[in-house]
Amino acid sequence: MDLGLKDRVYVVTGATRGLGNASARELVADGAKVVITGRDEKNVTDAAAALGPNAVGVAADNADPETAARTVAAAREHFGAFDGILISVGGPAPGFVAENTDAQWTAAFESVFLGAVRLARAAAAELGEGGVIGFVLSGSVHEPIPGLTISNGLRPGLAGFAKSLADELGPRGIRVVGLLPARIDTDRVRELDGLSADPVAARAGHESRIPLRRYGTPEEFGRTAAFLLSPAASYLTGIMLPVDGGSRHGF
Repeated sequence: MDLGLKDRVYVVTGATRGLGNASARELVADGAKVVITGRDEKNVTDAAAALGPNAVGVAADNADPETAARTVAAAREHFGAFDGILISVGGPAPGFVAENTDAQWTAAFESVFLGAVRLARAAAAELGEGGVIGFVLSGSVHEPIPGLTISNGLRPGLAGFAKSLADELGPRGIRVVGLLPARIDTDRVRELDGLSADPVAARAGHESRIPLRRYGTPEEFGRTAAFLLSPAASYLTGIMLPVDGGSRHGF
């Protein structure tokens, strides 16, 4: 299937590693051009170089109010167009209710929630018909994940914002989609497993509760993201798609 990605231009935030990077790789592999962001200038430069000539890196933090305008401007400056954005950010600090501090909540709100809102608003102001705004969220949108209290608090609210945005932008032909990863084999998930006294047993326990009996790969997530961002998914908006090997038991 031709996804229609050739020469389309996307911004992908938090794309120096993990799910953002996997999504950028799949977009470029199918012919798109990407502006990727990350907080560390060397890391984002190296990541863009690894993606090839159809990628440009911008050192930026989602929590910075200037990031939204800078990234859209970079897309137009380097590639002459702007067709969509995938808003991804590293997960907030783990912990239970009694453990997470006000400072952790505030930092996560600025980057995970408010930063995403700013990026989406800036994208919405610049996109035309056929544009798309994607959010990398979490399975915690539907079901709280033990030990990830901050994520459990912020991700569902951001999903609600995304649904509202889909309703508002639909008449302009702009789509809004969300992806809900669960146990994808990234540094972040390995770090979470590592918090257990026995990381190997923790992973085995998680895998035993996944119908496909394994963690997903970043490439599997990236291909799903590339499809949802592509013109091939032109009648999909307002959806929250689990990428979880069947972990979600509800319909």
